[in-house]
Formats: sequence, structure tokens, C-alpha cells
Amino acid sequence: MAAVKFEQAMARLETIVGELEKSDLSLDESLKIFEEGIRLSKNCLKILEEAEHRVEVLVQERNGKKRIHAYTPDDVADESSP
Repeated sequence: MAAVKFEQAMARLETIVGELEKSDLSLDESLKIFEEGIRLSKNCLKILEEAEHRVEVLVQERNGKKRIHAYTPDDVADESSP
């Protein structure tokens, strides 16, 4: 499967869910689009994990010390303090 953008994958997943909820597909058709949905969801998870890693790297330097930590809203408040 070619690289799919997150938003495109999510839109297709929504379509797949709608098609499966209608219940007017044959078993073979249902399995085929279900498999596509699984591939898309794995791709979305990978994209989200990569984005999380990028955020961690972007906020790793704090007070002159290198360290990786998860981003929290408190980070913004801490940075604005003198």
C-alpha cells in the first residue's frame, strides 16, 4: 500500500465503518473491506506514533538539559515563566 496521509486514511476508515454497519455486503465483501480497514488503522497508528516521537524530540531540551519527556499543557506555562 502506498503511503497514505493520515486524514485520507481516517476518511476511508469512516467510509468502511459505514459500509460495514449497513450490513448489505456479502461476507466476502465485508471481509475484504474489513482487511483494508485493519491495514489503514495500523498505518494511522504508525503515523501517530511517529508524530508523538517528533513531539518528544522537539521538547527534549529543557533548562539546558537534554531529556525526552511527553509534552503536556504545563510545558507552555513553564516556558512562559521568567
